[in-house]
Amino acid sequence: MLLLVSGASGVGKTTARLHARHLFERRGLDTVYETAELFTLGPIPDVPTIAWRQQQVEVAVRRAIALEEEGKHLLFSGDPVPLGEALAAPSADRIDIAACLLDLDDETHLARLERRAEPVELRPLHQGFAAWMRAHATDPGHVPEAVTMDAWPEMRWDRWVGRAPCPEWAMTVLDTSRLTPEEVGARVTDWCEDAVAGKAPVFRAGWFAEPAEG
Repeated sequence: MLLLVSGASGVGKTTARLHARHLFERRGLDTVYETAELFTLGPIPDVPTIAWRQQQVEVAVRRAIALEEEGKHLLFSGDPVPLGEALAAPSADRIDIAACLLDLDDETHLARLERRAEPVELRPLHQGFAAWMRAHATDPGHVPEAVTMDAWPEMRWDRWVGRAPCPEWAMTVLDTSRLTPEEVGARVTDWCEDAVAGKAPVFRAGWFAEPAEG
């Protein structure tokens, strides 16, 4: 299974991955779960583009497929990769995908961006993307152009673009506003186990071929 942890800049995706990796080891699950983010899957270009990011998502999907053949799973966390990009990756029809959105309130988000010394002129863009991802978590029809413009031509947007909100479009949302990094890591680790056990929303391989539920 591909376990995608998504979210805007500053929500704690990389930190969650590192803590989860440690907890997998403590729980004796490090032979079952592998963790990755974009920089672990290949070199990052001097000027990363949306199309490049989407090509790397396909690399993550293929890695998850390879791991599944060994009875393992991939936790992909650390980059602002939306659910829709993972589902539209060319090979995503061959693997189950679960997604967890790390979210936080605007005040906390702004404070984290300030601590990271993000340029003032870019902070509204980060907060705007956080708002879009929040809406994307429940509505596949909400401004899909945010990820489909300037996209990698191989992406299969037809799997979800044009769909209305429906029961099968579901992901876990975790508010990190009042959580410590260790708590976020623990919640993400628990979510991974829940998703694999079928106790959290999962997009099963080929889900888009099924009639949409009302």
